[in-house]
Amino acid sequence: MDAIVKPWPKGANSPSTDHVHKAPQAAAERPSREQAEAAVRTLIAYIGDNPDREGLLDTPKRVVGAYEELYRGYGEIPAETLERTFSETGKYDDLVLVKDISFNSACEHHMMAFTGVAHVAYMPIDKVVGLSKLARLVDVYARRLQTQEHMNSQIATAIEEILKPRGVAVMIEAEHTCMSLRGVEKAGALTVTTQFRGAFRDDPNEQVRFISMVRGNQR
Repeated sequence: MDAIVKPWPKGANSPSTDHVHKAPQAAAERPSREQAEAAVRTLIAYIGDNPDREGLLDTPKRVVGAYEELYRGYGEIPAETLERTFSETGKYDDLVLVKDISFNSACEHHMMAFTGVAHVAYMPIDKVVGLSKLARLVDVYARRLQTQEHMNSQIATAIEEILKPRGVAVMIEAEHTCMSLRGVEKAGALTVTTQFRGAFRDDPNEQVRFISMVRGNQR
């Protein structure tokens, strides 16, 4: 199988798809780790606890370390995840679906977790991408402060722009702790979003086929 790696040419992207080809740029100078840990101490004091008690002494360090892991998507470029493709497809041009891709993200409104699964499909024309790369792409976007709707659109845009398939379909199902643990406190409520591009957008039958495959019991 022939692998094709084509780095995206600099300057070729439009402002609307910058997120595909670049890592997010911070609006201000990044604070030091010491400043970040001090901010965690401030929050601990704000909620009414003592950051100097034994159980909390190392908490700021742990929280900052956890944030580096949880938000690692800020240092990753989606286009690089999809740039290695394979041309030996036997002229396969039908639907490729990877479903039940688990992910963890954080709501940009409350910085509270939302977790769930993504179902990603595309119809290749002359190249395919490794299946694990689709799961990796979901993680790149999930590991940032997000809204589910924006994340859904970003995943679809990245696949459409890099792979240039006949169609792309992305469905995300997630539970948001900003809704289940606070506010209305409705545990178990799922938010479902979809994004259809190309053949999936233009042909309702393809949308039905995609949803039927996602909902079906066959593995």
